[in-house]
Amino acid sequence: DRTEVTEVNTQTQERLNGLLRDFESLKLQQVGYPCNQNFDYSALLPFLSYCPNNVGDPFHDSNFRSNTHEMEREVVGLFADMMHLSRDDAWGYVTSGGTEGNMYGLYIGREMFPDGVVYFSQDTHYSVVKILRVLKSRNIMIKSQDSGEIDYEDLYETIRINRDSPVIFIANIGTTMKGAVDDVGRVRKILDDLVITNFYIHADAALSGMVLPFVDEPQPYGFDAGFDSVAVSGHKMIGSPMPCGVALTKREYVGRIARSIEYVGVLDTTLTGSRNAITPLMLWYAFEQHGLDGFREIVGECISVAEYAVSRFNDSGIPAWRNRNSVTVVFPRPSEEVIRRWQLAPYEDIAHLIAMPHVTREIIDRVVDDCLRSQQTNPSTGE
Repeated sequence: DRTEVTEVNTQTQERLNGLLRDFESLKLQQVGYPCNQNFDYSALLPFLSYCPNNVGDPFHDSNFRSNTHEMEREVVGLFADMMHLSRDDAWGYVTSGGTEGNMYGLYIGREMFPDGVVYFSQDTHYSVVKILRVLKSRNIMIKSQDSGEIDYEDLYETIRINRDSPVIFIANIGTTMKGAVDDVGRVRKILDDLVITNFYIHADAALSGMVLPFVDEPQPYGFDAGFDSVAVSGHKMIGSPMPCGVALTKREYVGRIARSIEYVGVLDTTLTGSRNAITPLMLWYAFEQHGLDGFREIVGECISVAEYAVSRFNDSGIPAWRNRNSVTVVFPRPSEEVIRRWQLAPYEDIAHLIAMPHVTREIIDRVVDDCLRSQQTNPSTGE
């Protein structure tokens, strides 16, 4: 019945229109999570009419020829440059996000040192505990400082007690809640002092991996600082309508896990078989649009807005702070109404906002004003 079909299609469109209105109204109230809302990939819409698939190693031919491996290789090369790793020595691929990137780094580390112990701080992203369960890796959580940076004394003593085992260390290059950066130089010194020669260091640089390369005085974050693998998110500072990221490591390590798969004509070196071919295209297009100089400007403005947020909170009597070179602003936990309205990220007695490219000074003013009104309504609890 054509009439019934038309009615169903109308209902479907109404639902889609409603969802679109919701997304649009929430767009500028997304300040607690690092998802850049300022992007335009409309030029790529024609590619949604096809079924591309980046199966297998992006540096290896595939029988499945509808792919974006060429763009993916260029994206990996750009990240290798930013992370101070020679393109000749670099290997990587575009992932589904930070969790897959962290899993890949830890997978390589475990394959290199099957009897190694994984060390990570209590401020490390929650996905790591899950990953370690999947990999069945021995692991020890280390205390964090108030800033979110790892407690180096606790790390030293814990490694010393277990110094007969290889070390697999996860460095936070921008912790989830506080944007803290672990000092890999101090970690390397601990390993040297304890004469630990078998070690692997992975960097979870989900957000700050696209910040530190563009500031004047960054904390150590690249392969020249001693990392063996790095995971960076793509949907955060770069911006994407779907989660994605980049896993980057040294080409020599990947040979330990590579397998040839005849029926698709590829080397199997990634965690997944079939992979998204649109996200590499989006990341490639973003760099074509902005270039490295453009991202330097974008990051500079984000840091300026974060500085403004700290000043605006403090001038209003609400204590706020941020770590050096961080776009994450930490302040006392406001009411649940304010958290929900601005999609803030709360944890125990604190919350944070993140100065992403779509977060303006005007938005900061509105968030601060709402926090103040919340305190005035319930001055004893701040709720």
